[in-house]
Amino acid sequence: MDIGTKIKNARLAAGLTQEQAAGVLGVSRQTVSNWENGKTYPDIISVVKMSDLYHVTLDHLLKEESPVTEYLEYLEESTDTVKSKRNVGKLIIIATYLVIYAIAMILFWCVADGSDAMGYYLIVIGLVLPVTTFVLSILIGINDYWGRWKWLSAVIFGIMYTLAEYATFKLANTIAFGDFNLPNLTLWFVGAIISLAGLGIGTLVRNIRKKRMKCTNP
Repeated sequence: MDIGTKIKNARLAAGLTQEQAAGVLGVSRQTVSNWENGKTYPDIISVVKMSDLYHVTLDHLLKEESPVTEYLEYLEESTDTVKSKRNVGKLIIIATYLVIYAIAMILFWCVADGSDAMGYYLIVIGLVLPVTTFVLSILIGINDYWGRWKWLSAVIFGIMYTLAEYATFKLANTIAFGDFNLPNLTLWFVGAIISLAGLGIGTLVRNIRKKRMKCTNP
């Protein structure tokens, strides 16, 4: 028995129409029809939802008399695809920050002059980098990139924020006057706190979404 037939039989046994099932699963009626007709396969999250909705076990849907080999291969490929997308998402987060960071350094050393120092500090150090840190931290929290280790990104953002000021104003002062200055550790706390705030908001949004899904499919 193929996965589509099992899904259909489970739905009928639960006394639900395709429209009713689609409403709870958050998909269109045509999508449910395609699953049941074997035209397309449901993703693993939808299978888990159907297991709860139809009051059947995952073993019943996926195994029963014999393993659904083709579908299991599809799930494996889907899992690999999800992993690849998450890795791409992580790379985009890192690349976005590094590009903005690099542009900020280039603007200071190649474009700005002494008369622009205050404006540069207010715009780049006081606005652009903190906003970038905050937004990217929210995205990290929402997508749960790096799992429990995501909170360490606040440490990294704090270090990068400290180095931004050190590699511009303090280094320029050292070159001009020969004075050696230590990094301003206060900026590390500022950067870390901004990142923690973003991570907290992102994680909260993620948890709210998960609770809504549970309420939709009790």
